[in-house]
Amino acid sequence: MKLAPSILSADFSDLLTDVKRIEEGGADIIHVDVMDGHFVPNISFGAVVMKSLNGKTKLTYDVHLMIENPEKYIKDFVTDQTEYITVHTEVLNGSTEALEMIRNYGIKVGLSINPETDIKELMPYIDLCDLILVMSVHPGFGGQKFIPEVMEKVTFLDNYRKENGKNFEIEIDGGINMDNVKYVCDMGCDMVVAGSAVFGKPDIVEATKAFKNI
Repeated sequence: MKLAPSILSADFSDLLTDVKRIEEGGADIIHVDVMDGHFVPNISFGAVVMKSLNGKTKLTYDVHLMIENPEKYIKDFVTDQTEYITVHTEVLNGSTEALEMIRNYGIKVGLSINPETDIKELMPYIDLCDLILVMSVHPGFGGQKFIPEVMEKVTFLDNYRKENGKNFEIEIDGGINMDNVKYVCDMGCDMVVAGSAVFGKPDIVEATKAFKNI
């Protein structure tokens, strides 16, 4: 299991220190939640915050663009440390332009799907993807409760890749904590995003280690 702590829950007055803490605890990658105030109700931060960490951590970036018109902004998030860029099924409108742009920059292609979106909406794009991110809360707000019904999507995707010889990764984001992380991994998730369950703890290093030990 890869652990991708979301810096949306970190202390932005001392962001690098928090990132160093998850690195020490054994995190695999930094999850970067980007919100535009249009696709989701809130605004988070842009590429400049992510790029402030360039060269200061060994961890790579897992960029999650919760934004409309992602093709206008993908280039901003391309760095030597960017491993994945994920856009949302709900904003593609039948176009593969954003996915192809990510691939052309040499970045792994991610596609996310919201809890209320039918998995059928994602399927036309699945062969272009290295990563499928299943949202287990409604995007745009931290600290929400896990929506168990989304695990039907995870099961479908896990069975699909086994039956069709695909090797895309399955990531889950939203409400993941020490009580359910083993369950989602057992169901087929390869990478888990955790926000307040890591950065909201008094000892971030130990919280990260605890996730990885599971």
